[in-house]
Amino acid sequence: MAQKISHEEIKKVLRYRRVISVILAMMYFLGMFHRVSPGVMAKELMDTFGIGATEIGLLGGAYFYPYAVAQIPAGMLSDVWGIRKTITLFVAIAGLGTLFTGIGTSLSMVIFGRLLIGFGFGFVYISVLRAVFNWFRVGERGTTNGLLIAIGNIGALSAAGPLAVANKLIGWHNVFYILSGITAAMCILAYAIVRNQPGDKGLPNFREIEEYEGKVFTEEPPLVKIRFTQAISKVFRGKRFAFMAAWGFMVYGVMMTYQGLWGGPYFEDIIGWKREYYGFLLSMMGVGSVVGFPFWGWIADKVLRSRKKVLIIGTVGMTAVLSGLWNAIGSSNYGLYVVLNFLFGFFGGNVAVSFVQVAELYPREMAGTASACLNIFFFIGGAIMMHVVSAIIGSYGEVAGAYPYAAYNIAWLFMALTMVAASICAFFTPERKIL
Repeated sequence: MAQKISHEEIKKVLRYRRVISVILAMMYFLGMFHRVSPGVMAKELMDTFGIGATEIGLLGGAYFYPYAVAQIPAGMLSDVWGIRKTITLFVAIAGLGTLFTGIGTSLSMVIFGRLLIGFGFGFVYISVLRAVFNWFRVGERGTTNGLLIAIGNIGALSAAGPLAVANKLIGWHNVFYILSGITAAMCILAYAIVRNQPGDKGLPNFREIEEYEGKVFTEEPPLVKIRFTQAISKVFRGKRFAFMAAWGFMVYGVMMTYQGLWGGPYFEDIIGWKREYYGFLLSMMGVGSVVGFPFWGWIADKVLRSRKKVLIIGTVGMTAVLSGLWNAIGSSNYGLYVVLNFLFGFFGGNVAVSFVQVAELYPREMAGTASACLNIFFFIGGAIMMHVVSAIIGSYGEVAGAYPYAAYNIAWLFMALTMVAASICAFFTPERKIL
């Protein structure tokens, strides 16, 4: 087989994977947009539906619970059913949820729409990671995964500053109408173009290409069939997955609670800034992530040759930054917040490496399932942390329509201590050496 591969065929594979990468990154873009959008619209939603901190915490968490539920079937379907069908069907469900959100005239309708959005987009990242394993070499995975997530995380940027402006110009209902149309178009594009692996287009797969190039990847034997229950059992058995799960639960829970829900209300309640003003600050966290995802992937692949070391450095950095945010409560130093939010996102870019780290601990045919299992804890962490922090803030009650300094002081301290625990977990996570 290797002797029959031509240079032109290899070029076709490389060109086609660029197209697929763009489409999958755009899908992830839409998911990230929805994930953090409540952070910008929180105050307006509170006013529209007459709700408080507890209810807005429920709305924010409504994305994460179904997202977490989707992870196991996402891993199974991306491994067995394939990327193309999986991502098309479930993003269509998310598009339906987007439409429900747009027409929502009550909190319950908006929550229902957000549940559908969370469930549908819950199938996207695992499909993206499965594509990385099917369309890229071992030494390219960390960097590629980071780059794809970085592109997708521009969605988080769009859900900060730009969403605040769009929300003011056309209203949040119309924003979601437009998004539902874009989502439908992306589904059609994905089904028409995305393929599970190069072989589906009659092109050589990467193992064949690597053999042709004279490279032997003995750590990756040919794929074998494995039962779903066996794969799940293998992932959850033993301590090596437990530290990864605990780490992901805490890190992502803190990130989403700050960026996706309570960062915006803090700037409005304590500093008195309007959403058009603080939206840029929240977007700086997205900018930091866009820079950090490919940077940490490259560091793991090419410099440190270690996923675990990147996990430790990034988590400790996030802990230091969140401690800085806690100490800065009440400060109106705009430049300080720009730097801290950027660094929080930059160090948080190490999360992309964690999925490659956990996937490489298991046989290649379990890559999607292993990553899905880790992703469950990410989003359970996001949902639970939102509820806990919302309960902390809500327990202080509103004073003149705003939550007091003490509420955010305790909430930020709680998240900083959570990051300390996450840093400890990072030291005990396992990894497979990069050969």
